[in-house]
Amino acid sequence: MQGGLADSLFETADHAPTLPQLARRSDTDSTTWTTVAAIELRDEVLDVARGFIAAGIFPGHRVAVMARTRYEWTVLSYALWTVGAEIVPIYPTSSHEQVAWILKDAGCVAVVVEDEQGIMTVGSVCASLPALRHVWQLDAGALADLMEAGLSVPITTVESMRRIVLPDSTAVIAYTSGTTGHPKGCALSHRSLAAPCDTLLDGWGHTAAPPGEQPVVLAFLPFSHVYGLMIQGMCMRGGILMGHEPDLRAEALSAALMSFRPTYLYAVPFVFEKIYKNFLRAAQEAGRGALFERAVRTAQDFAAASERQRLGTGPGPGFDLRLQHALYEKTVYRKLRAALGGRVCGAVSGGSPLNRELALFYSGIGIFVHDGYGLTETSGGITAQPVGREKLGTVGRPLPDTEVQVAEDGEILVRGPSVFQGYINDEAGTRAALRNGWLATGDIGHVDSEGYLSITGRKKDIVITSGGKSVAPAALEEHLRVHPLIHQAVVVGDNRPCVGALITLDPDFLAHWRAVLAAPGEQTDREMREEDALREEIKRAVAAANSTVSRSESIRVYRVLPEPFDLANGMLTPSMKLRRDAIAQRYAAEIEAMYQSSSRGSRNPAPVDPNQWDDSDNVFR
Repeated sequence: MQGGLADSLFETADHAPTLPQLARRSDTDSTTWTTVAAIELRDEVLDVARGFIAAGIFPGHRVAVMARTRYEWTVLSYALWTVGAEIVPIYPTSSHEQVAWILKDAGCVAVVVEDEQGIMTVGSVCASLPALRHVWQLDAGALADLMEAGLSVPITTVESMRRIVLPDSTAVIAYTSGTTGHPKGCALSHRSLAAPCDTLLDGWGHTAAPPGEQPVVLAFLPFSHVYGLMIQGMCMRGGILMGHEPDLRAEALSAALMSFRPTYLYAVPFVFEKIYKNFLRAAQEAGRGALFERAVRTAQDFAAASERQRLGTGPGPGFDLRLQHALYEKTVYRKLRAALGGRVCGAVSGGSPLNRELALFYSGIGIFVHDGYGLTETSGGITAQPVGREKLGTVGRPLPDTEVQVAEDGEILVRGPSVFQGYINDEAGTRAALRNGWLATGDIGHVDSEGYLSITGRKKDIVITSGGKSVAPAALEEHLRVHPLIHQAVVVGDNRPCVGALITLDPDFLAHWRAVLAAPGEQTDREMREEDALREEIKRAVAAANSTVSRSESIRVYRVLPEPFDLANGMLTPSMKLRRDAIAQRYAAEIEAMYQSSSRGSRNPAPVDPNQWDDSDNVFR
């Protein structure tokens, strides 16, 4: 790499000017997409870059972008990188306080917002931001205004500025989710952002489409998150046709997949969980629930047998299993793939580990999901599943030129070309994270004898019971979420005699479940029977999760909450991570009641030995 991230766009426009680079929806028909050739995109980026120069945006200036994943995001980012500016992504759902903190901490001179709501949010904090000089609104024609303002700026000026951008210049200030305290701004260079993209394209790019076809990717994850930026970078650097979907609601995403027909999916476990639940719900509504469940078990068995053969530990699927799989391929699996557009041949899951059983299901229906690992401080991916040697349930092996170690306390340490430059305005935080060239990730896990990394959870999330038992909550929460009725789960138990859980239900699947149950009789009796059935179903889900851990680590008490954890109530970060401290504080009374109601004998103190506790308490609030 000789220059900055924008160079790849200009190079593609020079050697493959007609290559379809992006796709835009028609203004009149959301199911129709129009491709934008590399040379067209380059010219648009040039014109917007001229507008930024006319507005006084120069190398080193920081410009925030506060918008959903849309076509303009890509144009803006490459225009800003062209003039050497640094991008500060902000989630459009961020609160006034979060926006004020990021804009001030980063010293932004300008911000691009999406709509009137963004204008109001920024406007409410402008008085405390003396460095902020410009606010542009996409829905009010910001790109057109910039292009018009830049007409007098010579193209040679833009080219001169692009050529002075160095690989180690800062490209992005990406703020961490901030599950506790203020988020920290991670300085990511052009080189660090490009490194995982180029490595993944070299080793895995050929899996993104059938031979001879241009890969097609629908970008729907937030570009405000480093994973979304990595997807954009891979598409732009790898000649992959990229479309944008700003709406993450199931209906909108499903419609976009059907019309755009991607060849490859980049998503997070929640999306793969939701797609599976939608498949199950549709099958049950069609009266084919039992058939679907048999097909799921066959897919998982087939994938597991194929994995054993791939890793040299077994003979592979037997004749009967191959016969069953072939039958379901004709009757079930190809229909499931058709619901995703019909062309998806593979996928990547990131953000958190993907449940092994779910990964086996997708592999068995013909969509191999490569689970990987990375974080904001590593500019995205640092491990991936080696092609042909994938081991589901792990996040693969370190990428070439990247090293992974596990410290004595289980913390994962990494070093390599994608590691960040440090936290801005926080030397102490940078020193704590970067130790002798190694990044302390804050994640815990282990590496097996073949070099595959498994993630256990976050170091700071470990639950320590009053008996001294340390429990990583991530695996239990992951197993609970796989159940169709369960939307979210938070394991608790610090300084408590046993592990507990707060659970929220999936409203869509709950409504479907109630409709299928359709208990006869008077309304009061029917509601009571439905409630009893729901209690038993959740109890089975908890028991299934507990079967994966030891008795002392199992969930002995739990409570189902009436509302989900979301951005509106402050229980999730903008990147959809649980704010555990906030959840524990908000539901302190429920947690206390959960443990008190489950102890033997209300007049006696709660037993210290978890083996003295009753079986899981299915308490509904």
